[in-house]
Amino acid sequence: MAERSFKAEVEHLRKGAGETFTGEGILALTKALLESGVGYVGGYQGAPISHMMDVLSDAEELMAELGVRFEANANEAGAAAMLAASVHYPIRGAVTFKGPVGVNVASDALANLTDSGVNGGALIIVGEDYGEGSSIMQERSHAFAMKSQMWLLDPRPNLQAMVDAVHYGFDMSEATNTPVMMIVRIRSCHVTGTFECRDNRRPALTVKDALKNPQTDFTRVVLPPFTYLHEQDKINNRWPAAEKYIVDHKLNEFFGPKGGKTGLIVQGGMYNGVIRALQRMGLADLYGNTEVPIYCLNVAYPLVSSEFLGFCEGKDHVLVVEEGHPEFIEQQLSTYLYRAGSSVKLHGKGILPMGGEYTGQVMLDSLTAFLKIAAPGMLPATVRAPNEDKPQLPDLTKVVPMRPPGFCTGCPERPIFAALKMVQQERGKHQITADIGCHLFGSMPPFYVGGATMGYGLGPAANAAFDGGGERRPISIIGDGGFWHNGLNSSIGNMVFNKSDGLVVVVDNYYSAATGGQDVMSSRAANDTKATNNPISQAVKGIGVKWVRQIDHTYDVPKLKATITEALTTPEKGPKVIVASSECMLNKQRRERPLKARAIKEGRRVEAPRFGVDAAVCTGDHACMRLSGCPSLGLKHTNDPLRDDPVAWIDQTCVGCGNCGEVADAAVLCPSFYRADVVHNPTGFEKWRAGLSGRLIGWLARRRAARRLEFPA
Repeated sequence: MAERSFKAEVEHLRKGAGETFTGEGILALTKALLESGVGYVGGYQGAPISHMMDVLSDAEELMAELGVRFEANANEAGAAAMLAASVHYPIRGAVTFKGPVGVNVASDALANLTDSGVNGGALIIVGEDYGEGSSIMQERSHAFAMKSQMWLLDPRPNLQAMVDAVHYGFDMSEATNTPVMMIVRIRSCHVTGTFECRDNRRPALTVKDALKNPQTDFTRVVLPPFTYLHEQDKINNRWPAAEKYIVDHKLNEFFGPKGGKTGLIVQGGMYNGVIRALQRMGLADLYGNTEVPIYCLNVAYPLVSSEFLGFCEGKDHVLVVEEGHPEFIEQQLSTYLYRAGSSVKLHGKGILPMGGEYTGQVMLDSLTAFLKIAAPGMLPATVRAPNEDKPQLPDLTKVVPMRPPGFCTGCPERPIFAALKMVQQERGKHQITADIGCHLFGSMPPFYVGGATMGYGLGPAANAAFDGGGERRPISIIGDGGFWHNGLNSSIGNMVFNKSDGLVVVVDNYYSAATGGQDVMSSRAANDTKATNNPISQAVKGIGVKWVRQIDHTYDVPKLKATITEALTTPEKGPKVIVASSECMLNKQRRERPLKARAIKEGRRVEAPRFGVDAAVCTGDHACMRLSGCPSLGLKHTNDPLRDDPVAWIDQTCVGCGNCGEVADAAVLCPSFYRADVVHNPTGFEKWRAGLSGRLIGWLARRRAARRLEFPA
């Protein structure tokens, strides 16, 4: 169950020649694939292209009509390996995943694919996740294109430009026998606009047709002596063919006047930000017409030296706008200028920041600084010293406390970490490693459970050095998404083979929740096109784990605590696995809220639990928050003049999971939590009973108030 359905939007993918497509980047890319005659598509979800996998899944019926094979791959390596179908057959294939972590996982397959070369066009659409909105390490996928020599497209964030890049990408791949990587940043994925459609095309050769006539070519095998021939083929044939294709088809674009003493060399993905900065400086209009010459690199690799040097002719200064580090493009262009003996002054990092996202303000400040050096006469008087008189903004870090990432309200993973924290309070601190996914938030306040994480599905493997026996058993956390992605063999299999004695807690929330709620093998819901309901507990038993415990309700904190304690104290040797299962609350609410709303509207009785805190009982020590951290659990001041400290309070965002009460009970905290059931469309008897209770409580309250001793002000 993905976080968003694209069933309605998918119908627009049927549009043909002469029609205009309106939508966001993800849908435009999918439409472009269908127009290109793609034969098979795969991938693995991850920001910022998770929605592309959701679109492809929702469009599976349409793709089947066209003879296109779709596969939601187990991981990025599986997706990249799928492109092997284009090595021997003239079938176009495309895969998509998150970069750079997805490229890291897929690097072995991508290297082999690039070395072999392709017959059919092979396109890798990478969601480049760099900048302030990223959830991962700050790296670029550019290095992988250079390392393995696959061509790298970086189209302007414009729907027509992105669609054209897909078409050109397949053609360029086939013209050069080389896979093509295409970068789309988060703004490209979600930019909206229009483009003129083409008809969807059936693949010239489908994967089913290929099976009727299998092909092999032993010279494509990545083994000596062919690997040496592949290297020479890359240098002597594929590279020149790529440069020729780029120039002949004008993939890189030139904007602004042809002359001038200054110019900008811009990554395609940075083009919109550059134009916006020039607009703010009065050097470009609303339509993108610019007074500063721009060389827009829709192909970031390979760089065409003749094209670049031609742009630099007659110029004194050029600025390379390249986001991220290292500055691969700037270094290469510097080499071209040096070899050509050019006197053009190349600027880049130094004027622009070495690292960090090139936001609108960064772009404006950097372009202004460049033009002050290169062409001060181009700057209007009002812009020659921008922002010098701007008001000083307060340092909000002194006012607003840092808010670390944390679990959602009602998250079933929160009680797991509460139990782990309580176990450590009793037994002492354990060596704990975490994994990629929502459960990584357990290392944040208020739990501080888990530390280093080495990759998706590698949480237990990251503890391998500590699994040789010791005073306290090491503990590892892994999610169901990471378990099926890579963890079953790399982590659990590794523990079994090496006779490890540690504990693994598998957080099973029924979905690949952190990437948008996509189904995995252990998902409970029926899926018409995928095999679900494969228990994790059975999988780990199948590879040799003997000590396995299944918990089907993670909100039972006492049971979790007891089971974890048992795993850490049992004399039985070997890996221990606890599968802690409860449905992701976000997906549960997405599914249940519409059903409840419909039932209430139809007049049916619906009961919804709510939790609260009795202010008269709460001691105000806030220990419940230190063992819960739920966003709905906060503080409020009472009207009691004898109490200065605020008491615990549960707001209206509570989803009634019961975790706060369970934690309070398991930790032997104050009994101030209570549960109240909100009944919609109650029966006649329930209305009568509620009225009677209200009158009785009101009478008791008035009686008590009458006996209270009060002192007038």
